[in-house]
Parts: sequence; structure tokens; C-alpha cells
Amino acid sequence: MSDIIKLLPDAVANQIAAGEVIQRPASAVKELLENAIDAGSTDIKLIVKDAGRTLIQVIDNGCGMSETDARMCFERHATSKITNADDLFKILTMGFRGEAMASIASVAQVELRTRRHDDAMGTLLVIEGFEFKY
Repeated sequence: MSDIIKLLPDAVANQIAAGEVIQRPASAVKELLENAIDAGSTDIKLIVKDAGRTLIQVIDNGCGMSETDARMCFERHATSKITNADDLFKILTMGFRGEAMASIASVAQVELRTRRHDDAMGTLLVIEGFEFKY
């Protein structure tokens, strides 16, 4: 008899995680707003169309990300908050697991625009079906 247990492809694992992390549009809003708060935002705008089924847009004045960090935030378990197990007991911010952006990208079309305050130019990422378009 052959082996029956296999690792799921990342796209499937992310969609399963999306069901746990992003149960409905309000869950995505919560995660995105928490990210904005964790980025030090003092001004956050939320735009929602069709109860979040058509559009969820968060515009904030947080610290922004480098291009590398912008790409990394869509990887599962990628986080800026923990490097070892002890850090789990010292977290003073909202989310930390690093699954929200990967989960959102696995079930939605995502456009991320970000710029660090000191950078002259920002980063634009477009993701569809968990595939970077640019």
C-alpha cells in the first residue's frame, strides 16, 4: 500500500488558513486595521464597497515597508514581531502570526502600495490568486 499523507501545496494551505483567519470581509478589515495600527498610523481611512465583497481599502500614514518587506509580508508565518519562542510572551502589539496577508492574498485580488517616510519612491505589488503580477 502506498503512502497517503502528503504536504498540501502552499496555495491550498493558504486558502485553508484564509478560512481560519479571514472568515468574512470584516475579518480582513480587522487584520488590515490592526496592521495599520501596528505600523504606527495616526490617520487611517477605511473604504468599503458592497460590504467588503467588492473593495476593502485601507489608507494610513504608518511607517511603510521596503520592497523586500512588502513581498515578505505575503509569505505564511512571516512576521516582524517574533524571532524565537520567548518573544511570544513579550508581544505588545496586535497580530503576530504572519498569516493574515498570505490568507487575504489567497482569496482576493490584492494591490499593496507602500512607502517608507524617508524613501523618495514606494512599492506597488499586485497579487492575484496568490501570484505576484508585479
